[in-house]
Amino acid sequence: MHAFDVLGDPVRRRILEILAEDRHASGEIVAIVGKEFGITQPAVSQHLKVLRDSGFATVEVQGPRRIYEIDPAPIVEVDQWLARFRRFWEPRFEALGVEVERGKRARRK
Repeated sequence: MHAFDVLGDPVRRRILEILAEDRHASGEIVAIVGKEFGITQPAVSQHLKVLRDSGFATVEVQGPRRIYEIDPAPIVEVDQWLARFRRFWEPRFEALGVEVERGKRARRK
């Protein structure tokens, strides 16, 4: 599965956001995502499987628990692909930063 197919799903993006904060047991992920999206434990488990199979997440078995962790390698690949497009938005962010600083200076006066 292509990285953007994986990232195109809002449930999988949310799971990755959770894993970007820290490692989590599958039950914790199910509780958060199930509540936010109104989906069942088997549905969340399927999304976790897609993330594992596509290399975005790893799992460590600790007895009955499954601890998930983000694997940054595919995200680095996505970032590298996006690098060619940054030229379209980076100048705008820099200009925004200049305007914010001007506004701060104007408020101090």
